[in-house]
Amino acid sequence: MTFFGLHFQDVVFYTLSAILLFAGLRVITTRNPVYAALHLVLAFFTAAGIWLLLEAEFLAIVLVLVYVGAVMVLFLFVVMMLDINLDKLREGFWSALPVALPVGGLMAVEMVMIVGVRNFGVDKIAAPAAHPAGYSNTAELGSVLYTDYLLPFELASVVLLVAIVAAIALTLRDRKDSKSMDPAKQVLVKKADRIRIVKMSAEVEPAPVSDSTEESK
Repeated sequence: MTFFGLHFQDVVFYTLSAILLFAGLRVITTRNPVYAALHLVLAFFTAAGIWLLLEAEFLAIVLVLVYVGAVMVLFLFVVMMLDINLDKLREGFWSALPVALPVGGLMAVEMVMIVGVRNFGVDKIAAPAAHPAGYSNTAELGSVLYTDYLLPFELASVVLLVAIVAAIALTLRDRKDSKSMDPAKQVLVKKADRIRIVKMSAEVEPAPVSDSTEESK
């Protein structure tokens, strides 16, 4: 099945690519951070569709479940709950534009030079071979990840672990306005240190004198 001389798979690819480019541009150009987060969700969905065309079903599902279903929902919730001063965020935008434009243009040129026809053309990369009926993309990815790329995978896990520890250390650092507890002191506390029973003699308040009693006197 062809449309305008293109196969149906090519039409779907170009359609998803156009939507992905539009969503990516709207992420960095929209003024409302909530709309930017929603466009990023759209970009993730379209990227997952492109990965499905590349027969990377596992990566597409992980992208939708992890990033769209967890990370972006949490990010959108935080953005909506925070009282963000948009006028303050826009301050200094035009002053940084003369530096941002050359840097952005240089990055675009580098991406075109690397991800171009010279390195990723049709003559450079062959079409993927047809897979049998029992082919598992997840099993193939796992076998490659834990054999050929085991060391980079372990290094990435160590980097993530260091980032988690650093985030916790920055959050729990000693500050005057923070209320923190020492778990070691909590464990060593005894019952007598927490509760003290004090015996007091009972006191009975005198009954109030009514107005009729005072008049009879």
